[in-house]
Amino acid sequence: MKPVREREGWLRATLEGLGYELVDLESSRSGLLRVFIDSPRGISVDDCAAVSSHLTRLFAVEGVDYERLEVSSPGLDRPLKRLEDFARFAGREATVKLKLPRDGQRRFQGRLGGVEEGRVVLEIGGRRHHIPLEDIDRARLVPDV
Repeated sequence: MKPVREREGWLRATLEGLGYELVDLESSRSGLLRVFIDSPRGISVDDCAAVSSHLTRLFAVEGVDYERLEVSSPGLDRPLKRLEDFARFAGREATVKLKLPRDGQRRFQGRLGGVEEGRVVLEIGGRRHHIPLEDIDRARLVPDV
């Protein structure tokens, strides 16, 4: 049996073939596997059920090791993981936590300015900060209220 983490690219391609985007993947020692999916039209309970059913059968055939599977939407505070995410949500408010402090600070909140020269652009107080993706520990959208 193979851990699904080793096959994240395969899972991403499988979900794209079904019309979904793999947003995040979490696995625990207890065997819980959480798959977070999204699509431009949003995610419904029916979408989660359909993907769960498909993945359950596919994981059995492919020998993927897990005990319990949960499929859900990423929520309103969607994580941003890839450069494509930062470009897609340009103009939205986001929080960014850096791996190491910059100017004595690790947490920032501002408007996403997209991606320039392979770096994330975060606008804070009228100033544009260019942050390499590899310097970002976590980033999430701020829910619109």
